[in-house]
Amino acid sequence: MTLTTADADKILSANFAPWVLELGLSVEELGDRRALLRLPWSDRLAREGGSLSGQALMAAADTATVIAVSAARGAYGPMTTVQQSTTFQRAVADVLIEAVVTKLGRRMAFADITMTAEGTEGIAARASTVYALLG
Repeated sequence: MTLTTADADKILSANFAPWVLELGLSVEELGDRRALLRLPWSDRLAREGGSLSGQALMAAADTATVIAVSAARGAYGPMTTVQQSTTFQRAVADVLIEAVVTKLGRRMAFADITMTAEGTEGIAARASTVYALLG
């Protein structure tokens, strides 16, 4: 089954904690092993100086991974983060988060995430994640 952006938005609303939903993430695009989400600017997510906080970016990367893994599997299934590593390269206000599944096994999934300011190619942050697939 191929997921649509509407399917992915339903995955967000049905499976994430209220504080994650308050990030305001929206699914922009989906591919077979890829998801592109938008994290909009919000005063509540900002740190001193006006950039989005690292915690918000890490949560967005983690969430984007769930959507990308769901797209790769054709549906949502229970999963949990095993590892996430994030490097921050520059401040960003509005960000696009692209998660790409690099390996999908029966029990584990691996993804690389790139976060860029909208309208630029300059990378704001990168992350890598490992997920255990529970169902």
